This record gives sequence, C-alpha cells and structure tokens, in this order.
Amino acid sequence: MKLRTRLWLIAGLAVAALVGLGMVLQLVNQLTWQLSSFLPYGLVGPVMAIIFLGVVLLVAQLAWPWITSAINRRNGRQASARPPTAANTTREAAKQNLEAIEQTLERVRDAVEREALKQERERMQEELERGDLVIVVFGAGSSGKTSLIRALLRELVGKVGAAMGSTDQSQRYRLRLKGLQRAVWLVDTPGILEAGSAGHERERLSRQQASKADLLLLVVDGDLRAAEMEVFTTLAELGKRLILVLNKCDLRGEREEQRLLELLRERSRGKIESADVIPASAAPQSLPMPGARPLQPAPEVEALLVRIAAVLHADGENLIADNLLLQCRQLNQSSRDLLAEQRRRDGEVVVDRNMWIGAGVLAITPIPGIDLLGAAAVNAQMAVEIAKIYGISLSRQSAQELALSVGRTLAGLGLVKGGVGLITAAMSLNLPALVLSRAIQAITAAWLTRVAGLSFITYFERDQDWGDGGVAEVVRQHYDLSRREGVLKRFLEVAFNRVVEPLSERERQLPPRPPQD
Repeated sequence: MKLRTRLWLIAGLAVAALVGLGMVLQLVNQLTWQLSSFLPYGLVGPVMAIIFLGVVLLVAQLAWPWITSAINRRNGRQASARPPTAANTTREAAKQNLEAIEQTLERVRDAVEREALKQERERMQEELERGDLVIVVFGAGSSGKTSLIRALLRELVGKVGAAMGSTDQSQRYRLRLKGLQRAVWLVDTPGILEAGSAGHERERLSRQQASKADLLLLVVDGDLRAAEMEVFTTLAELGKRLILVLNKCDLRGEREEQRLLELLRERSRGKIESADVIPASAAPQSLPMPGARPLQPAPEVEALLVRIAAVLHADGENLIADNLLLQCRQLNQSSRDLLAEQRRRDGEVVVDRNMWIGAGVLAITPIPGIDLLGAAAVNAQMAVEIAKIYGISLSRQSAQELALSVGRTLAGLGLVKGGVGLITAAMSLNLPALVLSRAIQAITAAWLTRVAGLSFITYFERDQDWGDGGVAEVVRQHYDLSRREGVLKRFLEVAFNRVVEPLSERERQLPPRPPQD
C-alpha cells in the first residue's frame, strides 16, 4: 500500500514538473516574440541572456535565507546527534579541570589568594605527571597510629631509627612496594579528637591531608566512639578508598577481637567493604621471661600489608586517577568560589554607590509625593553595572525590564510601604519637620535601592535565574536580611553621615524665610 502511494506521488510530481517546464518554455517563447518585434534580431539573444541571469540572481537572493537556515538546522541536528567529546580518561578530565582553574585564576585580583591557589594547582600538575600513590594514616593519639606506621615501615624497608613519638606535623615516607611501578608515599598525620585550639588545628591539618590521599587508613583501638564514627563517616564520604584498622589486638583475647571486628564491620556496612576492616598489633606488649630479659613480640601487621598491596595492585591506577580528578574539582570549585566572592564584593560596591547617589539627589531636590517604586526605575543603570561584573552584556531595555520587575515586586509585597514605616520608626531625630521628611524620603529610597541591588547580585550569581521561588522570594529574602537589627543599625549610621548631616547643614545655611502676613 505504501509503495503504491509512493508511486502515485512520484508520478504526480513528474506531471507537475512537466507542466511547469512547459509554462516556462511558453513564457520564454512569448517574451522572445515580443522582443523581436521591436529589437534587431542580433540583440534578442543577448537581452534574453541578461533577463535569464537577472531572474536566476533574484531567485537565488530570495531563496538564500531559506537555504542557509536549512543548512544550519541540518548541522545543528548533526551536532546534537554527535555526542560531545568527553574526556577519554579520568586523567584527561583532571587536565581539563586544571585548565579551567587557570582561566579562573586570571580573573582573580587578590594576589595572596591567587598565589596560594596557583601553588596548589602546580602541585596537582606535578602529581598528575608523576602519579605516586599516597596513603594517609588517620587516628586518635591513643590509637597507636604512629606505632603502626613504624611497624609498616620496618616490614617494608627493614630497620627503622629511634622510636617516633606523637606527631604534631604531617610526616611523609616514600617507599617502594614489590610489583608496583609507582612509588608509595606513607603519610603520618597529627592525632585527631584532641581538645583545645591546638588539637583542632592539628585535626584540620589531618583532614586537609586526607583530601589529597589515594588510600586512607583509619586506626582505632576499639569500638567506634561517637566522635570517631563522625570522623569515619566524613572520611568515607570523601569518595576515597578507606581501610579501617583495629589496632592493639594483643591486648584482648581472640574471641574479643572477633567480636570487635564483627561490630566494626556492622557499623561500617554500606560505607566500606567488609574485607577492609583489618586487625593489627603494631606494638605488642613485652612478655616477662623469668631470669631473662622480657621478650618483645614482633608487630603483627602482615594482614594489613597484604590488604594494602592487594588494593594497590588491583585498583591503584583508578585510585590515583579518581583522587586527582576529585582534587582538581575541589580546587576548581575553590577558585570559582574565590571569584564569586570577589564579584559579590564588587557588586556591593556598585550597590552602595548607587543607593547613596540616589539618596543625595532626593535629599537636595525632593519630588512632592514621590513614588519610591517609580524612583527605583533608575536602578536599571545599577543592573547594567552589576551584570558587567559577572561578564554579562545587558542591554538598556533588558536592564529596565529587570529593574521594573524588582520594583513591582517590592510594591506588590508591600515592601515599599513597609520600608517607609521601618525607616520612619527607626529615625528618632530632633529635626525640623521639612528636614526630617526629606531625610526619611531619601534614606528609604536608598534602603530599597539596596534591597533591589542585592537582589540583582543574587540573580546574576545564579546565571540570570531567580530560582524556584522566583523574584518574590529573592526580594523578600534580601528585605528581611536588610531589616535585621545589626544590618539596619549600620545602615542608619552611614545614612546619618551621608544624608541627615548634609541636610541639617544646608538648612542652617539657608536665609531666614520672610514673615507671612
């Protein structure tokens, strides 16, 4: 049935084409006959060629927009059908993030912060090229973490120097594991869960080191306490491979050891693999020997070493790549946050300038019965300046529409009237009635300009999107924030210096009014 329909369609098109061709030939013959009636025979051909060329050019000019549009649509379909070029590997994705960081840093003005991020980026670039494996060891000061590192080093590199004490700073040890082409860094971190400001600072340093690790070891000496459980959950949520080490197994019997291991595996279910909960005895207690020196048993860390080796052999490359990508994304986000904070500060400067300029104009030349919503229309220029800070070219018409939208929202929510009442109630000044009226008018306009300007900043921070709650939610949020006691108090202090005092001084300088009969 479909074939028959297609054949009929082809036949119809062929007939229509023949009819059209016949009409064109007939038109050409008639035109040739008309031209030959008043032109010499030798000129008919050239004139017909010129007419034909003109018709072709006219048709081409009329059809060209349609042709280009069709080509663009076709190219667009092909581009959308072709999947975007994705990073071939996780390392390639990390490189792309580092390039994005470099572009962001070029726009950061603060030299100190820019240099810190630049150094961190260079460190990550070196790690990306070198690709050593990093194992970071976590644990409370009483868990025997440092003793465990000492036992691991002795097993891997032989004799170790004098016994290590408690760790105040991170210490790194570079070594080689048999069968691994990459070197391994073993990083000892300061103890966690220690009281005092120094303890909190050491814990912050430890968490910072954890963010750079390919593999994490959390050392405990018993069941996970509430504070340790919080640390464990935080580390597990970093998206890195984590091994939970139950140390000091020599201090308890075999049954107690098995009970604790099962308890830890139950508590860590869903966060790490059961096989990643490992027993160890880093510094076994010495055994008394009658008539001889006490016997010092060797550390029992073989199970932990076997598990570390198995993890690094099986997943080492993926751990490195995933960790580098995670670090690159975190650094990229830090640089973007830094740029966002810089833009917000610049935007607030623009808001501050515009609101006091407007207030000054109103204070000097008040408009009787002024509608503060109408006065807010001048915020269009402020919107243009803020948009420029965020790298957005905003037309004058779009800025006016944006400012009008915020102004209507202020009025619709009753915030214009509320702002007048709020400023009036807050200003308990002993001033002449006219000065006080002008001051209230100017300061209220400045305060509402502030609300509108901060709303613009939020709008551009969100890539020109008001969010789910729309413009009303954003405006209401900044209105409520601006009316807080501390914020409003600081605003009124500045307003007194910028508006009230100049108005009072101007009133004193005016000549006395003539008496009225």
